[in-house]
Amino acid sequence: MSVAESTPVSSKIPHVPKNRATFLHTAWRVIAKKPGRMVGLVIILFFTLMAIAGPYLYPRNLPINPNAIYAPISWKYPLGTDFEGTSNLALIVTGARYVLFAAFMAALFTVVIGTVLGLVSGYYVGWSDSVIMRITDFILTIPGFPLLVVLSTVWNFGQPVAMGFVLGITGWGGLARAVRSQTLSLRERGFIEAARTLGLSPFHILFKEILPNIASYIAMNLLLAITGSIYAEVGLFFLGVVPFQANNWGVMLNLAVFSAGAMSSVQALPYLLSPLIALLVLTLGVVLFLDAVDELFNPRLKEA
Repeated sequence: MSVAESTPVSSKIPHVPKNRATFLHTAWRVIAKKPGRMVGLVIILFFTLMAIAGPYLYPRNLPINPNAIYAPISWKYPLGTDFEGTSNLALIVTGARYVLFAAFMAALFTVVIGTVLGLVSGYYVGWSDSVIMRITDFILTIPGFPLLVVLSTVWNFGQPVAMGFVLGITGWGGLARAVRSQTLSLRERGFIEAARTLGLSPFHILFKEILPNIASYIAMNLLLAITGSIYAEVGLFFLGVVPFQANNWGVMLNLAVFSAGAMSSVQALPYLLSPLIALLVLTLGVVLFLDAVDELFNPRLKEA
């Protein structure tokens, strides 16, 4: 009998420490271990603070300055200005709240739906598994982005929660299949058999015994879903199929390409590059931080 199978259930499961101070200390130690993780954390915190404080840093209606149209990058305009003389930095900052909040809601819906259905499907290998997998196959078969374009004609994407909900219910299929696979591999392990023998409820087994073992994978998918959702919603705004918002990053790209002629005008180039730089820096921060999330929640890496 292996060590894993002979270990009591309560000590086998790598639960996150109940003491919040201990968990925060462990998290900080893991993050500070590598400079790249610190850079990723700083970038994520920077954009989060931008989304929270953006509307308070700049007025609701950003000022227009006809004398500063396509102004070059300077101390006054760190990212230049647009075709109305509005600061590109102000547009990026005020647009961050919608972009990030909608992406977070989309990732939350994706992870919750995908995780719950994947756990249930992998644990109950009967008719419920067949039904859930057929629904999952249907979701995976439909092209995601074209479906979003179609839904945008009948759904009001003006609110970030609505945008996040639609992105979430169309993007959980891959995660559900992956969680189901992980659950299938764990349900026959010795500590799960011991939990059944002790008479623990299926709810306890799923969310107290199995879920902590795949927490690393789910946490990483949450961050990846956020970046994927950002690109999806920016793409929808770029195509112009959702309500116009001048400070949305996707609308900025649309106006820069199709109205400002940024592809052929050097003066308008900062207007095009501003949202692209924001997207690339945010994605870089998430990618760098993923390494810390994996080690923090992965028990094998902890032991190593």
